[in-house]
Amino acid sequence: MRWDGHRESSNIEDRRDDGGFGGDDTGSGGGYSGGGFGGLPINLGGGGLGTIVVMLIIAWVLGINPLTLLSGMPVGPGQSSSSYQTAQPSRTSPARRDDLTRFVAVVLGDTEDRWREILPAQAGDLVPRAAGLRYEEPKLVLFSGATRSPCGQASAATGPFYCPADRKVYIDLAFYDELKTRFRAPGDFAQAYVIAHEIGHHIQNQLGILPAFNQARARMSEREANRASVKVELQADCFAGVWAHFAQKERDFIEPGDIDEALNAASRIGDDSIQKTMRGYVVPDSFTHGSSAQRQRWFKAGFDSGRLGSCDTFKATTL
Repeated sequence: MRWDGHRESSNIEDRRDDGGFGGDDTGSGGGYSGGGFGGLPINLGGGGLGTIVVMLIIAWVLGINPLTLLSGMPVGPGQSSSSYQTAQPSRTSPARRDDLTRFVAVVLGDTEDRWREILPAQAGDLVPRAAGLRYEEPKLVLFSGATRSPCGQASAATGPFYCPADRKVYIDLAFYDELKTRFRAPGDFAQAYVIAHEIGHHIQNQLGILPAFNQARARMSEREANRASVKVELQADCFAGVWAHFAQKERDFIEPGDIDEALNAASRIGDDSIQKTMRGYVVPDSFTHGSSAQRQRWFKAGFDSGRLGSCDTFKATTL
């Protein structure tokens, strides 16, 4: 990516020097119940002590099941669930000026620039009542090791995630080392794709898609909820592709091979790829994010079209 020299977002909340205690108090005083949306799929099915131990190990490495993270989601743009109390400002430090921090700030800044134009123009194509919706810029929280959020304790093990309660993206930048080494998905655009995917969840929250899913999920079986979760995640991949389409068109900072990096990352963190690596076989009914092929397909659908209307995973006959 030709990212150096582009505008850096000021919506960076750097908690890396707070010793893992920064952020919002989620104690017994009536805080937000649940957690963030995103992370990596680890729903492996099965039971028994041995399975639990394996799942705990995998959870430590990969993240948490997003289906446990949706309780208490805000009910719509500009509103909060009744169980969520407004959080106090977190203790932060000025963002460091290392290259990776600057890169993240540039990618976030470009998502702001692109979605500020895309959302009002196209929101109605996907959600008619959202026509003309103004983009609200989320904060991106950088932390090291652990931090608090209204969605619960965040740690390096959870992977990057979006918290609907405070509308912030959380990421420990050490995750990028895991993406490169453990998942064999190197490259700066693979890193950009991760941020763009989480911003995709923010778009869903603004459009009311996440709150609608949360309400419907209460009436679903586990299998049905898993299938719906896959549609949510694939749509976020598609939104990431829409951003990439306009990032290339408007900024031309996408270089040859960048899209392949994003597609490779999407493939490496597909449910089937992770399950096969971790347990040796695949359980499709337990998928919560989508297969490698699906994640690649929907990112590419957004990138090729540049249209939110092409990202309606909920009405698609084939994922």
